[in-house]
Amino acid sequence: MATKKFRVGILTAGGDAPGLNAVIRGFGKALTTYYGMELVGFRDGIRGLVENRTIDLGGSALSGILTTGGTILGTSRDKVNKYIVDGEPTNMVPQVVENLEKLGIDALVMLGGGGTAKNAKQLMDAGVQVISLPKTIDNDIAMTDTSFGFATALEIATEAVDRLHSTAHSHHRIILTEIMGHRAGWLTLGAGIAGGADIILIPEIPYTVESVSATIKARMARGSTFSVVAVAEGARDSKDSADYEAAKLLVSASKTPEATRAAKAHLAHVEDSQREHTFKLARELEAATGLESRVTILGYVQRGGTPCSTDRLLATRLGTAAADLVQQGVFGVLVAARGEGIEPVPLAEVAGKVKLVPPDHDWVETARKIGTGLGD
Repeated sequence: MATKKFRVGILTAGGDAPGLNAVIRGFGKALTTYYGMELVGFRDGIRGLVENRTIDLGGSALSGILTTGGTILGTSRDKVNKYIVDGEPTNMVPQVVENLEKLGIDALVMLGGGGTAKNAKQLMDAGVQVISLPKTIDNDIAMTDTSFGFATALEIATEAVDRLHSTAHSHHRIILTEIMGHRAGWLTLGAGIAGGADIILIPEIPYTVESVSATIKARMARGSTFSVVAVAEGARDSKDSADYEAAKLLVSASKTPEATRAAKAHLAHVEDSQREHTFKLARELEAATGLESRVTILGYVQRGGTPCSTDRLLATRLGTAAADLVQQGVFGVLVAARGEGIEPVPLAEVAGKVKLVPPDHDWVETARKIGTGLGD
């Protein structure tokens, strides 16, 4: 049992994902029932911390939420050090620290992705005893093998690719399926392989229309009258990829606030101009191959609904492991899934980093060996 009865706060931040409620339940039950501590929920992520909005998680609050999608706490994408106040980014870390002290919160558990890890480190640097848990359907959080939400989203995206095969075959069409993944292609790559997509396009491997159309034409020459293309939302052709990387480099190289603002505005313009790249690619492939092309965007359907058993199990394990760390007095860490176990990783090794698909990753090599086109 714990030597100190902590009063612990918990919040969910960033985009919603299957398994958030399962983690809240796993952590809360272990913390309150097993270790005898007190749990307080903050509403709507960082916003709840700043505005001091809480919810009681005692009694039956944690019952019946294991299979529920979304998050009972609500969420937001606010940044604790750049919180928007009257239209201006403001550092609200001191306010959050003051709120936690007034509430008697001894430690804070934050469920979220890469942005949440950065928020957690900001609070850690200000003296808050904080623990972060890895949530994202993109599977792009550094230093953890996987994150809760990914397995469920992978099942949803795979089923979509499965279902689109039949209509592509029936109508002799190219069907492009846009799957979430702005920076990392794990979800598209996994669903593309599992769903038998003929071509998989991910952000880490810039494509050319010529290469993609050549793959489709080769299939046509072999008698295939359709093709299914799995496209990550952040995938880009070679030219767009070069423009995007140049814009990002301009931001990182800026030396003054004015130059940084201008560079960020340019980057936003580049991103906006490339936002409908999947529809552009569909038109280009239709012109190059003579096959009708259609686009299906899965969008937020990948985030919603009941978490699969894999995510429920992972979420519960991560939640109870976080409770163990609170009891042990271990803070300033991400609770990471490593191999068959769970390990605490210093937030300094996680914040600001992204886990991308390596070009020589086993999944990439697997796709190539079964003849899947990757557009390069």
